[in-house]
Amino acid sequence: MSTFLDLGVSEDYIKGINELGIKSPTEIQIKTIPVLIDNKTDFIGLAHTGTGKTAAFGLPILHHIDASKPVVQALILSPTRELVQQIKKQLFKFTKYVDDKIFVEAVYGGEKIDRQIKNLKRTTHVIVATPGRLIDLIERGEINLRSISTLVLDEADEMLSMGFKQDLNRILKYTSGSRKTWLFSATMPEEIQRIIKKYMSNKAIHVEINKNNLINENISHHYISTSIKEKFDVLVQLLEGRGKERGIVFCRTKAGTQNLTEKLKEKGFLVGALEGDMQQKERDKVMRAFKNKSIQILVSTDVSARGIDVQNLGYVIHHQIPEKLEYYTHRSGRTARAGKSGLSFALITPSELSNLRDIQKKLGIQIKETKI
Repeated sequence: MSTFLDLGVSEDYIKGINELGIKSPTEIQIKTIPVLIDNKTDFIGLAHTGTGKTAAFGLPILHHIDASKPVVQALILSPTRELVQQIKKQLFKFTKYVDDKIFVEAVYGGEKIDRQIKNLKRTTHVIVATPGRLIDLIERGEINLRSISTLVLDEADEMLSMGFKQDLNRILKYTSGSRKTWLFSATMPEEIQRIIKKYMSNKAIHVEINKNNLINENISHHYISTSIKEKFDVLVQLLEGRGKERGIVFCRTKAGTQNLTEKLKEKGFLVGALEGDMQQKERDKVMRAFKNKSIQILVSTDVSARGIDVQNLGYVIHHQIPEKLEYYTHRSGRTARAGKSGLSFALITPSELSNLRDIQKKLGIQIKETKI
């Protein structure tokens, strides 16, 4: 059994990690940390969300920072504000017992840019950013990326599917030179392969976790046959059966999300909606309520749920089966995080049965029929 010390992590960091309740490294950490601490190389990591990626790239980044130099030495790009805040928080906690003061700043949309500019005037060693806001700050001349030695693309496939392709290409151009690029992704669509070919070394080290399991093996998958007419009643019964557990119900459209949220509120459920046109303030409010358990159920569209990381999420429900295969992976991956187990339920009408078979075949999973 490997320990963090075996992987080359210094003892000061291990104290901080242990305090976070992280006792032994996960598979991605075991395969990644020694490579990234020792090698000055490009790196490609294929792993699901919830497998411990932040520590896998975060600890090596911190080890490489020269705290005596007051310049930005690493840039971490992530798709959503929530993920950016989370990465910053984790890096800060890792450094609790480290003598060198390593300063991490987060920049993302939905917050006053002036405040972020002011924060960046202080010594900053690591920037964690969403692509759009980073481009804004570069164009205003407020961020200089010339001294960067490491660029991390976290959840690269999600950044692309959220429309950040142009921004990513521009950032990769801005930072080109002697930097190392570490790319992490749950899936490998063609666009990602193009980025790898264009901007990364052909000697890049590849690491894959659960190569044959495209989906987290701690999730058990179920489907319930229903009709459009009976679907809402079936959903109500299913939610009532989950008791006090928290979960997410996925809809395909914004209108469907709003409609379903209202209907569930009328039935007395503690429910909140996440959808595309929400103001960031509203979204934060819903997420806070979900995390402190004053909301038990989130109803969300696919894109709005990106970057959600909530501990102890018991289940996800596919109110409609998703159009894209990777959406099933991303949806289901919201549960069973950090080694826990979770449940995925799909409410299936007769016309969706062939789609369901397709998902099973392509993802190599078994989705068992279950009755309420």
